[in-house]
Amino acid sequence: METIQDFRGLQYPFTTDPILRHAYDANNVEYATSSYQIDHDMFPGLIAFPQNDDDIQKAVKYAKDNGYPISVMSGGHQYSGACSTHGKGIQLNLKLTYKGPQDLVMLPQLPAPNGNKPLVYVSVSQSLGEFNQFLQDRQLFVPHGQCTDVRLGGHAQTGGYGQLGRSFGLLGDHIWGIRMINHDGKIQEVTKASNAELFYAILGGSPGNFGVITHYTIEAHRDADHDFPEIGPRPHGFKGVWLYRDTVLKLLLNEVAAMADDPEFPRNFDLCVSVVSSSFTMLKLIPELKDNMAEILQRIAEAVGVNGDTKFPACIVLYAQWVPMNAEDKYTDKVDEWFQRFRNLDSFFKYWCIHAAEPIEPVSKMTSEWLFAAPREFDHPYEKRCYMTNSTTLVQDKWVDQVADQIHQVLTPSLSHLALWKNCFLSVQIQCFGGKYSQFYANRNNGTSYSWRNSTVCQVLDCFYKDGEEGKALAKGWQAENDKLMCGENSRFSKQDKRVLWASYGDWDMDKSWPFYYECQAKYERIGRQRGLADPRGTFTPNPFSVKAVKD
Repeated sequence: METIQDFRGLQYPFTTDPILRHAYDANNVEYATSSYQIDHDMFPGLIAFPQNDDDIQKAVKYAKDNGYPISVMSGGHQYSGACSTHGKGIQLNLKLTYKGPQDLVMLPQLPAPNGNKPLVYVSVSQSLGEFNQFLQDRQLFVPHGQCTDVRLGGHAQTGGYGQLGRSFGLLGDHIWGIRMINHDGKIQEVTKASNAELFYAILGGSPGNFGVITHYTIEAHRDADHDFPEIGPRPHGFKGVWLYRDTVLKLLLNEVAAMADDPEFPRNFDLCVSVVSSSFTMLKLIPELKDNMAEILQRIAEAVGVNGDTKFPACIVLYAQWVPMNAEDKYTDKVDEWFQRFRNLDSFFKYWCIHAAEPIEPVSKMTSEWLFAAPREFDHPYEKRCYMTNSTTLVQDKWVDQVADQIHQVLTPSLSHLALWKNCFLSVQIQCFGGKYSQFYANRNNGTSYSWRNSTVCQVLDCFYKDGEEGKALAKGWQAENDKLMCGENSRFSKQDKRVLWASYGDWDMDKSWPFYYECQAKYERIGRQRGLADPRGTFTPNPFSVKAVKD
């Protein structure tokens, strides 16, 4: 493919020349490269790094004139590689495009009654770590994901799931405006007021398929509205790390299940349980562990018999928080009883607990407690799964025993599952989103199209494996068993297979797999009609994981 004329940024066309190919391959790397580069044909005909709007406009014109599709990548963390394209397509990499001082700024607040929240103008090139720090410096916060290396582009389009999901909803719920370059190369500002249908379709439709989004305007929350140190109620968190024991895992997951089963559970609470295999970069998740590293390594050596090994064994991580919604909210005995159940685990399983802390601090500071400062969990290929459920009988149905037993197969060596233990590495996150006061649920009709907003639990079971056919077969087999257990008429977890765009897996032909991602055909076609208007020539249809454009 020819390069784009008068394009100021770097360009890397696909080539078979071994010298030039080295530079191409070095720039053709994203999260899914390890697992789907061949199967999903992730070899763009041209990889281009625009420097500004003008470069993007030139790229859109070039693509339109020549019938080439464009894929848009801001961080490249989409699990199936949907931010890439094939040999007859162009990938626009925006990772460094919008990083100037004008690309992350405060805007004047909207006048009442239109809004009373601070407004932040932020580019898709900003990472979650950078965005979080910018907000923290100004005593502001929004809900967002945990990986600091993720960029805001696709993260916001696919929801922006994170630790504050119950108490404050999704990042995408806080988007007021979208700035993008459309199929004609024109700059377009999209809000609910200016184009409600396009706004709806972008925030929940297949990402990158409506134009090249450059910036968002986001409504933020103030610390001062949720932290009252002078009169009492303050945000309260709990961070715990236990060496893996199935007894501890089941006790914690039963807390998630009980919380999900209770429709009256107050909005103030968030709870997430994670499980990771040995050799996980634990200091990137809980950096404060390094302050007591000698003591922790001694505890590990005594508990699991690994003396002098600086790699962490398999661990369970708990993130829990309570946030006052106003000055009248009180940190009551009942709230403290909830935290006491986690303190009790520290006491009863003292031998296995290597970290327990209760931060009491502004929410903007607490959001940084939940961040993971690494680009990926394990440096291996993977088979990923994410299951959603709206069940409120998880305790009664004994779902916890089932998922804990599946996890145990990989994390504990046994004669029956020794190959799994040797070849596979888990990164598990199980989080409660349920209850009628949950903002994940309450925001369901707010003008966005994010799916499955009546979900009570989001269950992520990611299985990385040693490169090679044996590891791949073992991971696929383990996940196939999870598919049988977690979705279907007889499942203890969910009667329906419900997936989310950021954690896609399986068949990535959206026109076949849309029932996993959208509640009904009417919703899918409603988004499709906006696709037809926004992408009349297929310029933003770079791969099959795109909502089908409906052209009236």
